[in-house]
Amino acid sequence: MTTSSFPIKQVRNIGFIAHIDAGKTTVTERVLYYTGRTYRLGEVHEGTTVMDWMDQERERGITITAAATTTEWRGCRINIIDTPGHVDFTAEVERSLRVLDGGVVVFDAVAGVQPQSETVWRQADKYQVPRICFVNKMDRVGADFFRTVASIVDRLKVRPVLIQMPIGAESSFKGYIDLLEEKAWLFPENDQDDPKPIAIPDECVSEAKNLRDTLVERISETDDALTFKFLEGQSIANAELKTALRQATINNKVVPIICGSALKNKGIQAMLDAVIDYLPSPADVPPVAGVHPRTNDPVQRLPDDSEPFAALAFKVVTDPFVGRLVYLRVYSGTYEAGTMLSNSTRGERERLGRLVRMHAQQREEVQKTFAGDIVAAVGLKSTFTGDTLSDPKYPVVLETIRFPEPVLAVAIEPKSRADQDKMADSLRKLSDEDPTLHIRTDPETAQTVLAGMGELHLEVIVERMRREYNVEATMGKPQVAYREAITATASAEGRFVRQTGGRGQYGDVWVEVEPRGRGQGFEFVNKVVGGAIPKEYISAVRQGVAGALETGVVAGYPLVDVKVTVYDGSYHQVDSSEMAFKTAGSMALKAAVARAQPKILEPIMGIEVVSPGVALGDVLGDLSSRRARINNIDGRGDTQVVKAHVPLAEMFNYATALRSLSQGRATYAMEFDHYDVVPSALAAEISGSAKVPARR
Repeated sequence: MTTSSFPIKQVRNIGFIAHIDAGKTTVTERVLYYTGRTYRLGEVHEGTTVMDWMDQERERGITITAAATTTEWRGCRINIIDTPGHVDFTAEVERSLRVLDGGVVVFDAVAGVQPQSETVWRQADKYQVPRICFVNKMDRVGADFFRTVASIVDRLKVRPVLIQMPIGAESSFKGYIDLLEEKAWLFPENDQDDPKPIAIPDECVSEAKNLRDTLVERISETDDALTFKFLEGQSIANAELKTALRQATINNKVVPIICGSALKNKGIQAMLDAVIDYLPSPADVPPVAGVHPRTNDPVQRLPDDSEPFAALAFKVVTDPFVGRLVYLRVYSGTYEAGTMLSNSTRGERERLGRLVRMHAQQREEVQKTFAGDIVAAVGLKSTFTGDTLSDPKYPVVLETIRFPEPVLAVAIEPKSRADQDKMADSLRKLSDEDPTLHIRTDPETAQTVLAGMGELHLEVIVERMRREYNVEATMGKPQVAYREAITATASAEGRFVRQTGGRGQYGDVWVEVEPRGRGQGFEFVNKVVGGAIPKEYISAVRQGVAGALETGVVAGYPLVDVKVTVYDGSYHQVDSSEMAFKTAGSMALKAAVARAQPKILEPIMGIEVVSPGVALGDVLGDLSSRRARINNIDGRGDTQVVKAHVPLAEMFNYATALRSLSQGRATYAMEFDHYDVVPSALAAEISGSAKVPARR
């Protein structure tokens, strides 16, 4: 079992994940430097990073798209994905975590757990990704390692294992104590030098001993043999502790925590050691599960080169030099460039053209993929994000990647007639890359409508069109992706009868609608008995009902979270047809919904505002004027943290307003939380305004 020249147990597929501005990209740049992958330090604030290679990323100082690279440390290959921290690009984190074996979660030692920290943690929980925590920015004023650990415990509900204790903090942060090895290390002044071992400072001895005792106890609790030794008072060797800690981390029972300052080049080597020591190789995680595309029988693929080939496409990009690049996570088997594969998801055959190993936007050609690899393929024309590629003789469909629904839409128009066709082509390529970008044409206005995750997301898309495809376009005012829902149960008949000179149309359907819980979606139930509606027409009724849900009845927005039961009807032996019952189903649904007290729903965002105390009153007053519901106000030193729920419709241009209220000192983070009913006073206004529904 090898991955090229590396045994599979010496491979790590990891990602750096965190809230925006916690330092993920800076950490990644230091990793590349200390592992010898690059020869100069890239800086985010100077726009010289390797991983943030897009012009917009360097100008804005944020990560927009997940970038992959490969490096080596202690005889192991580490495949790294640096992910965005901004909530608008959460899909990049979602697809990265789907294919990674482990993660390094980066926390700001001053801010602790922030809103997007919680989001990415939940995403990692969903895919059961083992993690270690790196408490970054220990040199900043206000840095507090133990307060950050407390916030990790409180807000993320995890069981931490501190394997390091910092020596000093803020400007006096000068080293760390390895609690497992019971050694202290001093950071060098010269970046080229490694940390130097020193005696544990006298003032740290007592606290280090207490933390070491806690560490031994927590690791022992995860292993029966060690529990017995611990309770018997026997000594436990460090090698036993490390082995048990590795297994407990892989099983998501505990989370090791370390510290450092990436910007000041402190703690990176120890963090790399922790990645090798405690995060899993592809061989340590359970076999990947899938189904046979024809029989739907469960199928497993072991992480072994001798197994049939199986890989998941998790990212598609359009490269100006080589064309369409599809990023693949290879779970089993080997394949060579130029060989035929099966796209099991779509039932098509694909030729695997050139294979490349990515280093941000740089490419290194390889001839063969191995189990555990993360590579990119050139020449796959019909493969999209979430598709499975497999050996044609042994097809399998792996679990796909699910992305959140867009919450914001804008109308977009080309500035000139010459840009019309170019715009359509560029949007098609961009939507291939980004599954959270939805594109449609409004049937009433004939405008092209983009739906995405937020204002920044859509701004970046339009700017990419201009820079990468030379398409000049203008965006309309953002439109909120409203939904409709019913609040009562009701029944109605849909009767479609048309009599012409020849064969007519006849369809008669009775349906009952009832509300479902938020997020439960659409359910269709057939309770027709006695052949009142022939079975061959039931699917047509369902199609008619589903079509009517797309446009709702109140204001033309999609109707969600509804159970529709068809329970009676009638048919004509000659005149009935699928078209007649489809139309009758649509009519019945609309009539029933109109009687079921329908309401308009709006997206509600969770927001966290970090403000200086002197501006708190103005910030709260402004949030109240935006229909916000304040949930909590928490003091952190001389700053106040406000948590609230607020309608998305009220939050356009909030960044500008917040800067004005706080003299530029306050910051905020916002993410989608749930849908809720629009107040009746605003519902009429929304119903009468121009509608741009963001379709599913």
